[in-house]
Parts: sequence; C-alpha cells; structure tokens
Amino acid sequence: MLEVTVDGAPMRALAYPALTGRPQPGDLVLLNTTALALELGTGGYALVVAIPGRLPEDPAGPGHLVKARYTPLQATVLGADEQGSPYHEVLRDADDLEGMPVVVADLHSALPAVLAAFHSERIIRGATAALPKVAYVMLDGGALPAGFSRTIPALREAGWLAGTVTVGQAFGGDLEAVSLHSGLLAARHVLGAEIAVVSQGPGNLGTGTRWGFSGVASGEAVNAAAVLRGRPVASLRISDADARERHRGISHHSLTSYGRVALARADVVVPDLPGEFGARVRAEAGPLADRHDLVLVSVEGLHEVLRRCPVPLSTMGRGLDQDLSYFLAAAAAGRHAAALTQES
Repeated sequence: MLEVTVDGAPMRALAYPALTGRPQPGDLVLLNTTALALELGTGGYALVVAIPGRLPEDPAGPGHLVKARYTPLQATVLGADEQGSPYHEVLRDADDLEGMPVVVADLHSALPAVLAAFHSERIIRGATAALPKVAYVMLDGGALPAGFSRTIPALREAGWLAGTVTVGQAFGGDLEAVSLHSGLLAARHVLGAEIAVVSQGPGNLGTGTRWGFSGVASGEAVNAAAVLRGRPVASLRISDADARERHRGISHHSLTSYGRVALARADVVVPDLPGEFGARVRAEAGPLADRHDLVLVSVEGLHEVLRRCPVPLSTMGRGLDQDLSYFLAAAAAGRHAAALTQES
C-alpha cells in the first residue's frame, strides 16, 4: 500500500513489486486510476503500472508459465504442473482427489466464514490437535493477483490455511497452476490438503443478466471437483440485506451456477435459518434437488463462531451484523465439510 500525490491531491495506491519493482519515496510512478474513476468498492485504489526511472530486472526464472497473458504486465511464474517444476512428476499423471471435499463459493468473502466453521467444528468433534490442512484455490474471475487479498495472509497467520493455489490467469499463490483441475490436484497431492475451498479472488463482475457474471465459474468448479473424484460441496450465496432483489434470498448467481451450469451432483448446503426468511431459502433451494443432494445444516452456534473469526468479515461493504445470513450460509458449508472429513 502506498500514498501517492496526483495534481497535489493524496491518493491510495497499490504496487506489486514482482511486476513493477519496489517503489521508494520520491519515485515518479505511472498509475492506472480506472478503479478510482469508476468508484469501485473492492478495487478503489490507483495501481502502479511502472516506475519509469527504475525498471525491474527482466525475469530470470525459473518458470515458463505466463499469467495475465499478452497484457503489458504479464507475469512469468513457475507452474506446479509445468516441466521443470519439482512437482511435475507428482502431477503428470495425477487424476484423483481421493474423495477430498471441495467447498465451492461464489465470492471471496465467503472464505473466512467457511474456515471459521470448519475449524471450530473439527475441534468440537474431537479432532486431533493439529489443524487440518486446508487449501484455497483462487479462480480468476475477480482480482488476478493473490496479493490483493488481505484475507489470505490473515488466514495463514491464524494457521487456518496451508496454502493458496492460483489458477487460470490468477497469480501469486503459493503454487501456480494452468487450470482449476490441475490446481485442485496440486492442492491435494502437493499441499496435502484435506479439503479445498474454491472461489474467485476479491471482487467479482456482474451485469444484472442471467449469465453475465463471473461467479458462473462456481458451477464449473463443481464439475471439476466431481470429475476428479472429489466431493463437491456447494455453498449458497444468500442475503436478506442486499438492496438488489436478484440477490435476496438465494442469489440468482447460485441458482444459475448450481441449477444450470453444474452437471455433476454436489452436496448443496442449505442453512437452516429461522423464521420466514429461512422458509423462503428452503423453498428457493427446492428445485436444486432435481440434480443435487440438498443438505439442511443447523446454524446453531455459528454466530458466535463467526464473531471469533480472526479476519474481519465483510461482503459488498456489509459486515457480519449487517448481512448475517450470508455468512451463516458460508459457515454452514464449512460445518458440513468438517462432517465429511470425519466420515472419511
């Protein structure tokens, strides 16, 4: 995070040293201010494109995997699955997740809620003292650099996350992979994960149309987990606070992704919320039973679990108390994933 001055006015900015070099006080920098001009909530920073007076050294490897390909800031990284990687032999013929639960969520903000409930439930169920290995597989529908996320390092510091795999055009994880499929296999066979959580990075893109949103990849993630013989667990995006009707109750993102895109069966976790809103959610989830297994999960005690989360919870600018049902739905998926790991 930097503070820059443009026409005498201070401005927040971000630089990724691996791409631009590390800015120093007094440097003249070239900025991209698109996010500020558009007043984007999750991306409202100027981004350093270059330090013209001190360019970074040319990449010397290792690695031949190019992310953000054919853009001016394309990054060369070492893919876990590429030739020359120490993990290439492990992944060359890897084809099986061995029943590993894969929790799929639409938004990055679901990640800490899923893990809060997962780890809490493991303790309640009398799991061993060592925290289970959880991998985060980051899709490229939101932020491409994993370094944009403040959640990932906080979860690592808490010991809740064994590592991050960035797939597709996303980059900057502990491991890089060409595809979601190879990323899931790397999570299992390189990081030794017991479960994986899949979502896009911070931010997402939506157009208010049925199909024009980046979270449609959630349905494809269910398919990937299933074809690799994992156990897909679908986390519903739910809200009783979103001003947009299409996201109230079960979001149309979840209904489209799981109801139309996901061709493989998944455990669709339906949080057992109280009152009329809970009844609405259960009713809206009903049609998904045609192609998935609906799992009604109690949310008892999850509010307190979420309050103890070491990472601030926020989605679309709303915190835990402003959109409790959203976080309870994600936590319910984590609770179910913990039950699956105890069964195996």
